[in-house]
Amino acid sequence: MPKQVVPVGIWSTGIYVPERILTNADLERMVDTSDEWIRTRTGIRTRHIAAEHEAASDLAIQAARRALEDAGVDAEEIDLIIVATNSPDMLFPATACLVQHALGAREAGAFDVQAGCTGFIYALACGSQFVASGTARTVLVIGTEVLSRLVNWKDRNTCVLFGDGAGAVILGPVPEGYGILATRLGAEGSGGHLLSLPAGLSRYPASEETLAKNQHFIHMNGREVFKFAVRVMEEGCREVLQAAGLGLKELDFLIPHQANIRIIEAAAKRFDLPLERVWINVDRYGNTSAASIPIALHEALVAGRIQNGNHVVLVAFGAGLTWGAVLMRWYDHRR
Repeated sequence: MPKQVVPVGIWSTGIYVPERILTNADLERMVDTSDEWIRTRTGIRTRHIAAEHEAASDLAIQAARRALEDAGVDAEEIDLIIVATNSPDMLFPATACLVQHALGAREAGAFDVQAGCTGFIYALACGSQFVASGTARTVLVIGTEVLSRLVNWKDRNTCVLFGDGAGAVILGPVPEGYGILATRLGAEGSGGHLLSLPAGLSRYPASEETLAKNQHFIHMNGREVFKFAVRVMEEGCREVLQAAGLGLKELDFLIPHQANIRIIEAAAKRFDLPLERVWINVDRYGNTSAASIPIALHEALVAGRIQNGNHVVLVAFGAGLTWGAVLMRWYDHRR
């Protein structure tokens, strides 16, 4: 990560999840699965599903408004909006532009980032550079997903995994020694075929054939993605700590991507990190992809699990295959 001119931290957070909750018992009536099968393999018990009228921008707008309120920042003070999503309202305009208009953030630039479930980490790293360089003072970063529209509800291997939701943060200057200390982004494009949504754009335009082959839904090789995830979660955490001159013993709290309880537990075990210092909510939300990290961060803060001065690592992996980690020394902007 380039040397910062201005220290950058998260001023506030906000989340929004749809009202409808889909339980494992509900899924038992929809597809050949069981509550026991889902829980033992993923740790998921429930997930939130967007209403018919809700798209990714709708969820993002609600989360953003709550983050703005929490920070005491007016929408017109926002200089830039970055939305991380894999389920945008449409290919263009960018979901970020729809959010900008709805919020009345007339002074803000706006664009989307697509990096699978790592999207929020990529967007956070990108947004922080605008503040660090002095190009912007306040940046709104949002992860939002309505993946329920992209899963094949007849495929028990994928439809049980994903949920809908959104999380937002406001980035801004913080005192020296606080905020984002290190960032590491990575990708292994050779594994791109392991997690994909193949059809609908220039490679395979929508056709009767692509529809018949279910190529407009998420396809995943779960076994290979699992192995990738456990490896890069560990590597990402170690690399950002090393970059900041810190050891594992100085890691106070871990916010991992919420994809699978076994992946989270395996990563924590490699660090010899007790689960009390790891935020886990995959049981209640499932995998909300780019929204996973900001939702988890918000809940950990509300629960009082992160204190001023704590060293916190956010780490994720996703389609691409991508991965990323951010190390922060937490600063409570409301103090």
